[in-house]
Amino acid sequence: MTELNQSLELKDLEDKLDQLIEQYNHVKNENSSLKTKQDSLVREKAKLLEKTTLARTRVEAMITRLKAMENGS
Repeated sequence: MTELNQSLELKDLEDKLDQLIEQYNHVKNENSSLKTKQDSLVREKAKLLEKTTLARTRVEAMITRLKAMENGS
């Protein structure tokens, strides 16, 4: 192999390595962003579940009061 060929192969490897590093950084940033989004969605889901439970409790209490009023009349 000539020195020119070795130099070209080395340059090609360097370019490929640079591309891999760039792809790695992109995926790493995307992964971090997705983790942040997931954490946000998990918190939002917990709040919605809490609101749903509270609403269910209130509706059940209203139904109980309505039945009591119905039985009382």
